[in-house]
Amino acid sequence: MSVPLPPEPIPGARLLFSLDPAVSHLNHGSFGAVPITVQRAQQRLRDEMEADPLRFFTQGLIDRITHARRHLAGFLGADPDGTALTVNATTGVAVALQSVGLRPDDEVLTTDHGYGAVDFAVRRECHRTGATHRVLRVPLSATTEEIVQIVRSGLRPGRTRLVVVDQLTSATARLFPVAAIVGVAREHGVSVLVDAAHAPGMLPATVQSIGADFWVGNLHKWGYAPRGTAVLVVSPPWRERVEPLVVSWEQEAGFPGRVEWQATADYTGWLSAPVGLYVLRTLGVDRVRAHNAALAAYGQRVVGDALGVRPADLPDPGGPTVAMRIVPLPAGLATTMEGARALRARIAERLAAQVAVNTWDGRGWLRLCGQVYNSPDEYDRLAVQLPTLLDQR
Repeated sequence: MSVPLPPEPIPGARLLFSLDPAVSHLNHGSFGAVPITVQRAQQRLRDEMEADPLRFFTQGLIDRITHARRHLAGFLGADPDGTALTVNATTGVAVALQSVGLRPDDEVLTTDHGYGAVDFAVRRECHRTGATHRVLRVPLSATTEEIVQIVRSGLRPGRTRLVVVDQLTSATARLFPVAAIVGVAREHGVSVLVDAAHAPGMLPATVQSIGADFWVGNLHKWGYAPRGTAVLVVSPPWRERVEPLVVSWEQEAGFPGRVEWQATADYTGWLSAPVGLYVLRTLGVDRVRAHNAALAAYGQRVVGDALGVRPADLPDPGGPTVAMRIVPLPAGLATTMEGARALRARIAERLAAQVAVNTWDGRGWLRLCGQVYNSPDEYDRLAVQLPTLLDQR
């Protein structure tokens, strides 16, 4: 099979970002990249805040946050009154976990594709409440139907209280059928928390169409928002039970205000986040999604070929707009978290390329992302240089 053709570049897109041109930034999924226009919008807000802090924080700020939230929720297909802005998906997960009210006889079900920090949060909440954390193994090659069946078989009616599942996994770049999983869980009276850290801006599915009890997503990855911009979406039955991690002056306002207001936090990222969506819409949402997914697929193939990986052994994420792909590394490489971090640092230092290296199922995996500021030659260079670097271990 021949390598798929890379997509045509989106004219002028690279110039929208202030990224170092001497580095290949192939890991958009970790921390995103903020367009220059969004950076400037946030700086103007910071200037306003520093010019008169008392006025900024006490005259109309809550209304401005509400306006930004409604704009973001509309883009995501979420109920604005059931959406709270937060600093990242991990924080949203923590808020949801403590709001469920786990008891000693309860069980939280996750999969082995879950994000590490979320697993830590689940373990801590289970330790605090006496609940049990159980992990389901989902093979990388599992079909949509098989994933749903694995979750269905793993449910223990009367015991399983909450299922935590990724919409798009971080380590394995796999799309999960979250709407179907929500449906199965609901049949058994089990609540679902969807970790959709990578969904906003990349995936077309709306929050409402998924129907989860809790849904968290970052806008600062694929939505071009400043870092520290995320949402927690909560279904109506749970909203009055949601409590913030830190109580502040909007506590009596109820959800979502009690979650959003954290005293003297810097809210300028949230207020400028709609500008990021404006950039995305200006480029063309569907156009960007198709471009990024095709570029990631191209990068996966050229790097996979360079490492001697058969096309049939390159995992398919399972969705036409998924802009992250993984490539298996040679046996013995990055089999621990420490080894993965060390290899990522070596690639950055010696090849001037930023990539993600993860450990999953006892093996190392290279994760590549596609974004409008990337070009095919960046993946080509990595494909030429990476085998030599790996042979020097």
